[in-house]
Amino acid sequence: MPARMRHLRAITVVMGCASLALAVSLPAQAASRPHSKPVERAVLPAHDGWASADGSTTGGSAATRDHVYTVTNRAELIAAFEDAGDAPKIVKIAGTVHGNSDVNGTPIGCEDYYTGGYTLEKYLAAYDPAVWGTDAVPSGPLEDARAASAALQAAAVNVPVPSNTTLIGVGDDATVIGASLQIKDVSNVIVRNLSFEDTYDCFPQWDPTDTETGAWNSEYDNLVVTNSTHVWVDHNTFSDGDRPDSAQPYYFGTVYQQHDGLFDIVRGADLVTVSWNVLKDHDKTMLIGNSDSAGATDRGKLRVTLHHNLFQNLKERAPRVRFGQVDSYNNHFVAQTGHAYGYSYGIGIESQLVAEHNAFTLSADHDPALILKKWKESPLTAGDNYVNGKKTDLIAVHNAGVPAEQLASGAGWTPVLRTKVDSPRAVPALVDREAGAGGHC
Repeated sequence: MPARMRHLRAITVVMGCASLALAVSLPAQAASRPHSKPVERAVLPAHDGWASADGSTTGGSAATRDHVYTVTNRAELIAAFEDAGDAPKIVKIAGTVHGNSDVNGTPIGCEDYYTGGYTLEKYLAAYDPAVWGTDAVPSGPLEDARAASAALQAAAVNVPVPSNTTLIGVGDDATVIGASLQIKDVSNVIVRNLSFEDTYDCFPQWDPTDTETGAWNSEYDNLVVTNSTHVWVDHNTFSDGDRPDSAQPYYFGTVYQQHDGLFDIVRGADLVTVSWNVLKDHDKTMLIGNSDSAGATDRGKLRVTLHHNLFQNLKERAPRVRFGQVDSYNNHFVAQTGHAYGYSYGIGIESQLVAEHNAFTLSADHDPALILKKWKESPLTAGDNYVNGKKTDLIAVHNAGVPAEQLASGAGWTPVLRTKVDSPRAVPALVDREAGAGGHC
């Protein structure tokens, strides 16, 4: 780690997360000491969701002064994560970090990853259904070149986060664009006050056998928690940024999908609290559990709390749940006219979802019966939820509107790890005002 990075210190101005707004390069001994505990050293409050169980979540709050870093590009971010292994560390992002960038942090385009003769034009020509057919996935030299090019991008985009880390944005505009933060095989991580945007796949694979019409399948989520425990994700904003799916071209009659999920919690992840975030303008939003066949890994895990989050104009998976005991309360779900809406809660195999005290604001063209989507036979608890200001029995409305997919009530457990539970009538104004990145935490 360059010495100049270790000596970056924050001058504190007490304005919530904006207390991180001014970062100057000072010798460690000259750094000012705030009278109150700085926000980057905050820990998860007691009883605040599943991440507060079995020892709570403290991230890098105990970091020594030489393990506090301010970074401004991808190379510095990775260097900070790698310094001192799993020792507690605080990593503060100032400005915008680009995942797709050169060694100097300058953004690069998809063409910079091309190898083996790949170009999109050549790929489209080779695997046009009129040429390739619709019975087999692509293979051959152009598919090999696509996979090799994709591997080069993956090496840049996927950024592993170590244990005992607090990752936090400086001020109100800290942004990560085009990177996939991987909280994998670690524990005790806090992520706060960051805008995650447009983690896009330059090299989606065409699969003509995926559904009746074929599909483009992409990689990368903005944030992924995999086989990790004690993770607190708080006051962040997740979106597709300037590359919404609605602006994507169509190839072979279907959208050229360059985005996967926004934020997934999968493969044995456990004890996670997701609070006061904004997730917006996306298709496949959040998986909790990634496969029906993962019972050996996921049973008894995937314990996740979602509270005071804004889920806005999302097509599906907010979240889709498999196996886990998931507590979702005091969230605001918004589906406006002109935005595709499939469902909010996906009820998957052996899931135990408790969805209570939430608010839904749906335009007239979106059916409340679709708030719940049954994938497998798994009872849930859904009480004291409001749709457009009116108390609504989500299960009864779903069963009446989708008679072929009846849902049963009773998740079989009662959440106890909650801080203040707000009236669902107050949730829209409260969550819309306070959720997301930009100095709220």
